[in-house]
Amino acid sequence: MTTNVTRLVEIMALLRDPERGCPWDVEQDFSTIAPHTIEEAYEVAEAIDRDDMAALKDELGDLLLQVVFHAQMANEAGHFDFEDVAEAIFDKLVRRHPHVFGDIRIDDSATQTKAWEDHKAGERKSRSSTGEAGMLDGVSLALPALTRALKLQKRAARVGFDWDQASDVLAKIEEEAAEIKHEMASGENGDRLQDEAGDLLFTIVNLARKLDLDAEKALRRSNAKFERRFRRMEEILAADGAKKPEDLNLDQLDALWNRVKGEE
Repeated sequence: MTTNVTRLVEIMALLRDPERGCPWDVEQDFSTIAPHTIEEAYEVAEAIDRDDMAALKDELGDLLLQVVFHAQMANEAGHFDFEDVAEAIFDKLVRRHPHVFGDIRIDDSATQTKAWEDHKAGERKSRSSTGEAGMLDGVSLALPALTRALKLQKRAARVGFDWDQASDVLAKIEEEAAEIKHEMASGENGDRLQDEAGDLLFTIVNLARKLDLDAEKALRRSNAKFERRFRRMEEILAADGAKKPEDLNLDQLDALWNRVKGEE
């Protein structure tokens, strides 16, 4: 395994070589590669959702390439190299698992999760210029909005700022929906309406959290379901005189949608 990783690092260095490398690879920088890194992470998640192990192997390789790519660019700039990246995560894993690599005893996953979060909080505090870290420090702005909402809510819940049960969140959803209706009735279509829509989405993430559901995964499943059903509608219409969705009015489309739902 070490040999393969070494070869991968060497290949990436060759691809970046100004004289012998690939022109596209040579032209890239951190900012141009970052979107590809994010995309590859999502493709890993998609392969897992499909339970496609062959695809997962390939996608993990693509994601590893992204790490090697960034490390090579950092090495060229004199910041760090792939070995430094590996060493940093090695040290972090050992540091955050004293119950495995030290003499601390932890008997269950819930206790371990709390210990992990407490340790991360200590790390954030040590990195703070004031020596104090806020509860929400370190929640990356680059995260997808639903994922970041979940992380913010979990952090707040750790200090008791949370609903007691999921039914309480349902009442808040109704409240947020009413506020959107109010803004719509007032003719508002700018920042205030967008704020209210955001509040509703944030609260729905809270409901999913209280139900022990992954809001990001739930939305991906709904996206896939919508796509599957809409494509089935197109198939039915194509088989019925080569019609298209735009040839039907809304009532007809709604009836066809319900037919497709009934088939599942």
